[in-house]
Amino acid sequence: MASPPTRWYNIVPDLPEPPPPPLHPGTHRPVGPEDLAPLFPEELIAQEVSTAPFLEIPEEVREVYRLWRPTPLIRASRLEKALRTPARIYLKYEGVSPAGSHKPNTAVPQAYYNARQGIRRLVTETGAGQWGSALAFACAQFDLSCEIWMVRTSYDQKPYRRSMMSLYGATVHASPSPLTTSGAKILAENPTSPGSLGIAISEAVESATPEDTRYALGSVLNHVLMHQTVIGEEALEQLTELDETPDLIVGCTGGGSNFAGLAFPFLREKLKGRINPRILAVEPASCPSFTRGRYAYDYGDTAGFTPLLKMHTLGHDFVPDPIHAGGLRYHGMAPLLSHMYELGLFEAVAKPQRECFEAGVLFARTQGIVPAPEPTHALAAAVEEARRCATTGEPKVIVTALCGHGHLDMAAYDRYLSGEMEDHDLPQERLDASLTGLPHPVE
Repeated sequence: MASPPTRWYNIVPDLPEPPPPPLHPGTHRPVGPEDLAPLFPEELIAQEVSTAPFLEIPEEVREVYRLWRPTPLIRASRLEKALRTPARIYLKYEGVSPAGSHKPNTAVPQAYYNARQGIRRLVTETGAGQWGSALAFACAQFDLSCEIWMVRTSYDQKPYRRSMMSLYGATVHASPSPLTTSGAKILAENPTSPGSLGIAISEAVESATPEDTRYALGSVLNHVLMHQTVIGEEALEQLTELDETPDLIVGCTGGGSNFAGLAFPFLREKLKGRINPRILAVEPASCPSFTRGRYAYDYGDTAGFTPLLKMHTLGHDFVPDPIHAGGLRYHGMAPLLSHMYELGLFEAVAKPQRECFEAGVLFARTQGIVPAPEPTHALAAAVEEARRCATTGEPKVIVTALCGHGHLDMAAYDRYLSGEMEDHDLPQERLDASLTGLPHPVE
């Protein structure tokens, strides 16, 4: 059985080219540590720019990790049988964590480093609620208060995610809210705004002003992706114990933390010539930043409070349709992943919502686990490849991260089973209009 990792893996020094730096929104010059200090504790800023290949996980963090790590690697043999495929499908199941997703892998160290610096309060945003639940849990472990802005669509769709955050001690607001300048402005323009992660980020960043308060982010930034590599490191060890070598690594992508956590350790082994899997990122067709976004500098939030990040973006003004995979409804992709995609280190595809839920239902009926809407995107791609193997006879090894369970997402499954669920394709004219609002920094 795999043991919990003692180090996080930083892929940056193994890349053929370093990623472009974030830029100050006012000067358009590279951001320095002093620019990030009002938002993040010193040790997370150091991790964000680190060039060390591995960073030790503090014992205090590992102690909390032991509540659920190592997570199981499941052979989906009953799914294989239903598909009549010679492929072997493995799933790294992160739904056994206290919050029911992969998000505590970074929430716990973020809360720890803030508490160690003397911070007393963390603020954040959340889409589907997995990140908000995880940070609320982590804050409870280190005696921090927690305030969360939850995208209005998910706030309404997923009331029990709100309940979980409150149970852990957090205060939760629907976003946009009248409590911040940025939220009030949005509501004045559109009182029925469904919200977006970009808007919620603006509200959280705006509220991170007291000296004892910092902001916490659940995806996108380098240190967040690095914390998630415990997923892939464990999976590598577990597959080695089974004498299996992956042919396909597939993960869902919204901001990119789940995909990066699974893929980065495997990509390290691929870059060193030890294995050669195809690596595939899967995103929603309604929010396709990889496959239809522009690689450009853009704000991470709607109001333009954050540094400019070079990423695949749909435009910081983009408000996605309210699909049920709330964790994948972000206008931009992690800058590090965007850079790696430009280097051709992995592939990306977009999937429509109903195809993803079809795969989720099939998985639930064969394997018994109800997946969250987010990982159904990766499941859809895994099922597609397994069906291809059934035709070709190739016994490929397919590995994906089932990043969370769907026990609090049953309203979405109700809509799918009743036939009421719709697909939301992104019209080109809407994308073009959103991209016209991109800033034009001097590079």
